[in-house]
Amino acid sequence: MDVNRRNFLKGAAVGVSGAAITGATLVHGAQVDGTATPQSANPPSYPFHGVNQAGILTPGPSYKQAFSCYAAFDVIARDRKDLAGLFKTLTARARFLTAGGTPPNLGVAQPPSDNDVLGPVIPADGLTLTVSVGASLFDDRFGLADRKPRVLKPMPIFPDDTPDPAWMGGDLLVQMCAHSPDTIHHTIRDITRHTRGAMQLRWKIEGYASPSRPTGTGRNLLGFKDGTANPTGGDASSLVWVDDPREPAWAIGGTYHVVRLIRMLVEFWDRVSINEQERMFGRRRDSGAPLDGNAEFDTPNFAADPKGSVIPLDSHMRLANPRTTETANQRLIRRSYNYDLGIDPNGNISAGHIFTAFQQDVERQFETIQARLKGEPLVDYVEPFGGGYFFALPGVRDESDWYAAKMLA
Repeated sequence: MDVNRRNFLKGAAVGVSGAAITGATLVHGAQVDGTATPQSANPPSYPFHGVNQAGILTPGPSYKQAFSCYAAFDVIARDRKDLAGLFKTLTARARFLTAGGTPPNLGVAQPPSDNDVLGPVIPADGLTLTVSVGASLFDDRFGLADRKPRVLKPMPIFPDDTPDPAWMGGDLLVQMCAHSPDTIHHTIRDITRHTRGAMQLRWKIEGYASPSRPTGTGRNLLGFKDGTANPTGGDASSLVWVDDPREPAWAIGGTYHVVRLIRMLVEFWDRVSINEQERMFGRRRDSGAPLDGNAEFDTPNFAADPKGSVIPLDSHMRLANPRTTETANQRLIRRSYNYDLGIDPNGNISAGHIFTAFQQDVERQFETIQARLKGEPLVDYVEPFGGGYFFALPGVRDESDWYAAKMLA
């Protein structure tokens, strides 16, 4: 069987479109929300109300729910009043679903108010919904052009991308994360049911997180730990929440949300030597340690290796985070998941990575890192094909508040 690189890549390019019919670059770096913790008897839940939305920086110990869904929508509301109604409905559903409870009984003559996928009482199950808006929402339909976040725009096509329009963009993105997959399924059905006529699904992908094996950070489908160097604590907050006075006043407390759908050519990757794999990442596969260290969270000493003799200069970790004073404010917060879409029309595995990142400025952070990663050795094994740039709205502060209230005021 001919499995050379050219033929494999040729088949994979066709396979992305096939997956869209049937169904981010990697940036190294994160501890907040970077680790999938095994489920416990009483898994944590997260408050809905707050200055910032949940599902971005999880409070308390690092904990990322095991399952996720990213659903992008085209808004079909007729006018600004209907758009406000859409956001109010989204708020009401998110407020109820994240708290859990008993759906109302509408009587035997009416369709049931809930599908009962989770039983007669809906558990909170650690559910978070994070609502973000795309640049296209600020066109001339709703009179919002002067309220668009300062650097929000359609995600550009980068040099190593293989774009598929069926998986790109959207007026609105809802990120759902929970401890169980049926909670995710229940949530997307509830959201689409209550918002039909105001927004329509554009694309949807579900993800799962890998537990800590054997310890530390979870792994991506290339077998390497993913998110080791994520900023934590106050350091994370200072890189995420928008506080630039040049931004519209309503946007303060929100964050730029980047989603990249990245197919990983796992069958081809599995034919690469472990030495070459580790040199591409700059880390050991088993432990996650940098090639000049012994444990996952050891800090690489790039200054002692200026020619890249130990950690190659074009390794992923070195390009993504050079660890200099000048690049410190370019770091971002990762909250990524794995995905599996089955097989493509060529019979190849269609699986990969839902790269998710939050930051104050998508140009200063994500795009600057992306420019450094251009042409890295990993590009032969990954194919970014979809996703988009979005802006995660500020939080819903209390019972009287709702998503985008200030934006639409």
